Amino acid sequence: MRNAFAAEVNAQAVSDSRVVLLSGDIGNRLFDPIKASAPDRFLNCGVAEANMMTVAAGMAMNGLRPVVYTIAPFVTTRCLEQIRVDVCYHQLPVVIVGVGAGLSYASLGATHHSCEDIALLRSLPNMTVISPADAHEVRGALRAALRHDGPVYIRIGKKGEPLVHDQEPEFNIGQAIVIRPGRRVAFLANGTVVKVALDAADRLGQLGLSPEVVSFHTVKPLDQATLTRVFDQFDLVVTVEEHSVMGGLGGSVAEWLADTEPRRARLLRVGTPDTFLHQAGEQNHAREVFGLTPEHIAERVRARLIGALPVAA
Repeated sequence: MRNAFAAEVNAQAVSDSRVVLLSGDIGNRLFDPIKASAPDRFLNCGVAEANMMTVAAGMAMNGLRPVVYTIAPFVTTRCLEQIRVDVCYHQLPVVIVGVGAGLSYASLGATHHSCEDIALLRSLPNMTVISPADAHEVRGALRAALRHDGPVYIRIGKKGEPLVHDQEPEFNIGQAIVIRPGRRVAFLANGTVVKVALDAADRLGQLGLSPEVVSFHTVKPLDQATLTRVFDQFDLVVTVEEHSVMGGLGGSVAEWLADTEPRRARLLRVGTPDTFLHQAGEQNHAREVFGLTPEHIAERVRARLIGALPVAA
């Protein structure tokens, strides 16, 4: 994902002289292309994320299109006041990109985990929040964010994430993408666990189910048309995210559901629990601890929907 972002931000800087990239002392070699093509529009702001956000706000006030990039918790929680007051209050077109979101940096401990960022930023007025599923969606998300007249937060993985699309899909803010049509169960997933949801759907196929899988990449604004359709059409809607079940995609959908008319489907939220991870380990280990694996998710769906049926060998 980060390689796709680096390539796309360079392409956008080449085609639009307003695009400026600000980095929080990370990815220096990754951004060699933009430093070569637009050397005056790459700024390493050092380990001073709050100051970097205010610099970006000032640039946006003067007609530039700044993109702010560093590790997810450092570009969100560390400078939340600057995002709120300097960027969102003025509705400035600043694109904030958090790399290594969720549990991507699990091995580095809780300081590098980012399972609250969506909850924090989606509560801010004027903010748009996007969690793309793969490198294809990262490219589309960045282009859409740079066209958007207001602040946008894009949370991405680190590296090596599998593709879930054969080619780059049409990407529009607030419009979910159906990856696999199905029946009875609908997975609404975002970020790097969209592939996990697809694998969980495959396991449920052994039980005779054919779940739909949707890349619900935009958490704010919600795709209410898709929500209305799936909650009216399916028996169970499952949100899957590498983020806390509180305040993320699942929380957003639960809020929408509480405010709308009664619907056919029940809601099952899958994400990280309301706790810190104190164990050391890589991302896959962290997902196992928190039940963010195809096996765990398929079992939760089976227990909720078809607990009386045997699990296929």
